[in-house]
Amino acid sequence: MVVRKAGGLVARVRFPAPRPTFGIIEGMDNNKLVTWVLRVAVAGEFFGHSVFALQGKKAWVEWFSIFGISDPGVATRLLFLVGLLDLTVALVVLVRPIRGVLLWATFWGFWTALMRPIAGEPVWDFVERWANWGAPLALLLLIGWPKNWREWLG
Repeated sequence: MVVRKAGGLVARVRFPAPRPTFGIIEGMDNNKLVTWVLRVAVAGEFFGHSVFALQGKKAWVEWFSIFGISDPGVATRLLFLVGLLDLTVALVVLVRPIRGVLLWATFWGFWTALMRPIAGEPVWDFVERWANWGAPLALLLLIGWPKNWREWLG
């Protein structure tokens, strides 16, 4: 910002770039901030998908026929179970991310994105959903790949 003073003198005043903190992230290091952003993103994705599944989204019910489940009642009940699992993933990731759950979220996000072209939708429906598996994978890698089997559960 340039300030003109009396007598034609010019002074430059610099202000530090503001960082929006909303009172929550003040003093939080970048690693922790990125971890929280990814936790909220993954939880939001799985919560949103759980709502569609619990509601029995028609297109998703129909996808079960690709795998030989043509009875809409059975497909709807299975989709309801998927919705409960997605809701569980959302809550676990938000409350306390567990590496095994993040690995499952990565696999499931990849699989459900891949379902689009398998079901006859354009390949771009798969591409646009890369964040569905990329965000949980990024969170898993940020938290740290486990060194033993016990760390997958803790």
